[in-house]
Order: sequence, then structure tokens, then C-alpha cells
Amino acid sequence: MKFIFFANTTWYLYNFRLATVQRLLADGHEVVMVSPPGKFGKRLVEHGCRWIPLAMERASLNPLRELATLSRLVNVFRRERPDIVHGFTLKCAIYGTLAARIARVPAMVSAVSGMGYVFTSDALKARLLRPLVRSLLRIALSGKRSLLVLQNHDDALAFSQAGLVAPDRVRVILGSGVNTFRFHPSNRTTHRYERLRVLLAARLLEEKGVREFIEAAAILRKRERDIEFLLAGTPDPGNPHSISRAELRRWTEAGLVNCLGHVNDMPALLGSVHVMALPSYYREGVPKSLIEGAAAGLALITTDRPGCREVVTQDGVDGLRVEPRNAEALADCIARLDDDRDWLVQLGDRAREQALKKFDERLVIQQTLDVYAELLHPDGSDAEAMRTVP
Repeated sequence: MKFIFFANTTWYLYNFRLATVQRLLADGHEVVMVSPPGKFGKRLVEHGCRWIPLAMERASLNPLRELATLSRLVNVFRRERPDIVHGFTLKCAIYGTLAARIARVPAMVSAVSGMGYVFTSDALKARLLRPLVRSLLRIALSGKRSLLVLQNHDDALAFSQAGLVAPDRVRVILGSGVNTFRFHPSNRTTHRYERLRVLLAARLLEEKGVREFIEAAAILRKRERDIEFLLAGTPDPGNPHSISRAELRRWTEAGLVNCLGHVNDMPALLGSVHVMALPSYYREGVPKSLIEGAAAGLALITTDRPGCREVVTQDGVDGLRVEPRNAEALADCIARLDDDRDWLVQLGDRAREQALKKFDERLVIQQTLDVYAELLHPDGSDAEAMRTVP
């Protein structure tokens, strides 16, 4: 069978979907990746799949330009003739499904991680786009040949209540999974004695709680705490709420944080830190950084927001929850972990248990293959073909 994965960046395909691609290739299927040009395209090819660069602007509102993008996508699908198209992120899910219908692709999967900027922002641009996006979603997600994959039950309820999709066309898969062999606990006996290192790893957007993280660093410095704060990630110029490079430079020059930029070897980085913090007030899917931190046995600090609560299910048991936009509360949580290193290790142990039970990528990949089988073999015939073990 032939699969097309369509996303808005090569970075997303490489970092979030490569394991699924490798499973499909090992099972003898063909996988074609489609995205705008990007530096990770070469890496995708090196892992055995074909990559087709597609001209597309993430933030474009020009109707003619968007129709041209959709037309190019239809041409790709007609030429490749895939058995299934899997679109990721809101815009690609809509465009991928519409183009697949026009090209008469047999099955379509739309994967949306979180409600996204259009549905969560109060900005004028987001409010103006909302009715159009709602209409396009309703069109794209209707029909028996299409399923919508969401990452948490809050989003599943929100999409259904908004009338965007019928509940029976929704499947919930908790994130994109984590390799629990690559991400594993380091020797944490030293955690009791080392200088505490706290990491926030994410796209550097306001809604991820980045500014609150920096404010917490400033608060703890005033309290004369010797704690190191690290940021892993880069600004996202395509998002209007991106942290600017000038801000990062000011924070670094002030000695509040060590900005690492894009990190290639995340397992090594997580093996050198003690706490993963994501004080997000964004409507997340299931944050990759939290499940990687959980697999690495780190103490987690996050908020009681959709997606985040899927990882830290009980405050004080498998992680800590703080009130969104509350830098003082975040600083207090970090200070508590600095003072109680035994508790720090216990929280990490429980987070690791959760990662093994719920977020291991082998589970997530198999759940994804089950969605494909459901669409391609609705009567159950030959569905076991998608369960071939490499």
C-alpha cells in the first residue's frame, strides 16, 4: 500500500512521525512525505521514504495563493495515487482531505494536535478566520472515508460540541508517542546533590508559558536560589505569538536562562537535567516534551490544561500542576523540588511508569495502524495486514 503524509514543515514530519514511517516501511509499504521545503527533507529521504516539496505558506490569507496550493496538492495526489492520505496540523488536515477527495483517494486521516491559534486566540485575525475554518472543517471531516484523530478527550468533546465532526468519526490517540528505549532515566542518585537544572523544551510561543518560566527564574534569583534554567527550541516566525530573538538575547544577557536553540540529541539533554517544565496555557494535544521528560524519569511541572493533564494526571503524584500564567506559583514548585530531592526522584519514577503505560510509541503506532485498517477494511477483511510485526 502507498501512504502520503502531509504536514506544514519537514521538522514536524521528522520529529513526530518518523517512527510511524519506519514501521510502515518495515512492513513493506511505500511512504511519500509532502511538505513545504525545509532542512529536514534530506533526513527524511535518508530514512528511506520519498519526499515531495510543495510550495505553501503557513500564514497566507491570499485566496488565489491558497487555491494554487490546493491545486498543486491535488496534482500530487493524482500522480501518486495513494491508498491513504494522512494530514497533520489544522491547515494540512483540511487541505489534505479536500485535495484527497478531489483526487479520489480511497481513505483520509486528519490529525490535529490541539485546537490551534484560530480557535484559541482572541486576536482579530483569528476571529475573522474562525467561521471560514469551521466551514472548511465540516466539509473536510464529513464522509465515511475520513476519520479525525485527536490527542485528548477534551478536544474530541470540543470538536463534537461545535458541530465540526460527528462523534463516531473521531478517534483519540494520546500524542505521537515516545521511544522509551532512547528516552530513559539516567543515574538519578546524583540528583540529590547536584545543582537543580530546569528545562522548558517547546516551540517558543507565549502560550507555552515561556515568559512565566523566565519570570520564575528571576523570582528565584531574587531568593538567592542557585538553579539553572534552560530553554530548548526556536522562535516560530510563522506564528504571531512567537517569542522574538531579541527577547531571547536579553534574557540570556541578563543571565536568567541558557538558550540552547534546536537540540538534536534530546535524550542526552534530558539525561543532564532534573525537571521538565511546561507551564502552558495553550490548548495542547499531548505535549511531546512532557512525554519525553516522563520517559526520561524527570519530575514534571505543567498546568491543568487539555493535553497537559493527560500526562500529569494527579498533582503531586506523577508531576506537579501550577496555575496558568502564574510565575510565582511556578517558582514555588521549583523551589519545593530543589528542597526535597527524594520527592523529585519519586515524581520522576511515577512519570516514567505513565510513559511506559500510555505513551510508548509502539502503542501509539499500532493505534494509528488500526485507524488505517478501519478505513481501508471497514468490514474487517484483511485488517490484520496492518498488524504485521516487523
